[in-house]
Amino acid sequence: MGENSVFEAYEAFAPIYNEFNHLNDYEMWLGRALLPELEKRGLKHGSVLDVGCGTGRAFAPLLRRGWKITGCDLSPAMLERAKEEGGDKVELVEADMCELPVFGEFDLVISLNDPVNYLLGDDDLERALVGMRSNLADEGLVLFDCNTRSTFESVYTTEVREVEHTGRHWVWRGIGEIQSDPPMFENRIEGDDIEPICHRERFRPEAEVRETMASAGLDCLAALGMVEVDGGVAFSEPPDEARHFKIVYIGAKSR
Repeated sequence: MGENSVFEAYEAFAPIYNEFNHLNDYEMWLGRALLPELEKRGLKHGSVLDVGCGTGRAFAPLLRRGWKITGCDLSPAMLERAKEEGGDKVELVEADMCELPVFGEFDLVISLNDPVNYLLGDDDLERALVGMRSNLADEGLVLFDCNTRSTFESVYTTEVREVEHTGRHWVWRGIGEIQSDPPMFENRIEGDDIEPICHRERFRPEAEVRETMASAGLDCLAALGMVEVDGGVAFSEPPDEARHFKIVYIGAKSR
């Protein structure tokens, strides 16, 4: 499953994406949790590039705080729905995150809800991070997240989740590890108004991500383990692949 399959999966997912993920609270996650972590590390308020922006779920918390947003995604169908979120306040561009153009110099570059796990090739993560770095202002920050090994071994292996919204019903089913070197996991979504959609993601351990950040010219300022607590999220260092749900990485241009 390469770039074309990722493209096809999200073109198919776009019509129900927001409804399927209606419980995701980006105001809580990005607005009240992640932005303060970035501010601790010198974030300057201004412009943000959202890489793999999908349907624009991250736009609202940023717009509320006065950010100027550019969003890019591989899928035109996802971008069509992103227009509903951002309107004329957000510039949207179709772009592959492994071949990012230079859109400008941004104070913040984000890639949230694990787009980097869909980068399956050995060089894909470095190419994506190089592109993100190329869009950073000198004092800018990069923010992205990866699923942990425990998430892949549990949620992506045994979980069956049913979602009901707007009178429709879908089932998310973990298929499990379908390749060990490099480790890749698969899940499937089935239900109303869609053909079955297969997603494949690659697990990348913390040491590999840190090494790739360095190769891409980024200093890793923080690697934060994330857990869900009482309807919110909490971060701690160092991250623990066996305990945390995600690892959130914060980077800056290497000095």
